[in-house]
Amino acid sequence: MYSVIVVPPMCGSADGQVRIAAGERLTFGRAGTDGGLTIAHGGVPRVAGEITAHRSFWLLSNLSEDQTYVVENPEGAGEHLKIAPGRMEAPVPFEFSRVVLPAAGDLLSFDVWAPRHAFRSADRRGLAGAATAPAFALDRTSRYFAVLAALCEPRLRGQPHASLPAVEQLVERLRPVWPAVSRSSVYWNIDYLALKLRLRPGPDTAEPGLRVNGKKDSLVSLALRFDLVREDDLVVLAATAGETVR
Repeated sequence: MYSVIVVPPMCGSADGQVRIAAGERLTFGRAGTDGGLTIAHGGVPRVAGEITAHRSFWLLSNLSEDQTYVVENPEGAGEHLKIAPGRMEAPVPFEFSRVVLPAAGDLLSFDVWAPRHAFRSADRRGLAGAATAPAFALDRTSRYFAVLAALCEPRLRGQPHASLPAVEQLVERLRPVWPAVSRSSVYWNIDYLALKLRLRPGPDTAEPGLRVNGKKDSLVSLALRFDLVREDDLVVLAATAGETVR
């Protein structure tokens, strides 16, 4: 049974996809040797790399002399791996991946899917002893969570390098689910999030005169790295009629 699916550039149907089973290899490059994936571009090495399927993940070998490859997670809000030239069999854990190849000023890409990802239940009820304290305790029905979701929204919607929304844009984005929102209330919630997620010291320990800069960037970076906000959570910005966040 195949474990990895390679989707060539400009592939518009399942007929053009390449399925490889665990242990099988697929080379890619300009030459397209041995039934490999051909990427017809003068900036791509003849044999640019190799993909090896390995059940629920896959390995990428960068066979170029001097080009770093990037493997993006299209659903990861900017999550990516860099594969240095000459790196052999680097494991790629993403279920959906986009391999990006720099080629004479262009950026070429193709997708790799690993559909056999499996997850075990994390339910540990019934075990003796104290429960593990949550790493980040967030109330998804709260206003501060809506502010955090609005901050992360551009990057969660497939724009990993998008600028963060200004406070005025946040106010407009939040108004449908929070009619009384204002600039000061958004600032207050950003400050509260920075304190709650320990990105800034509490009032009892803060040194006087010191300011924490880049709070929005720090919040979004932390939230996306640890999946505190996912694309599914953006539903809090689209409450139904009569429903508001509290």
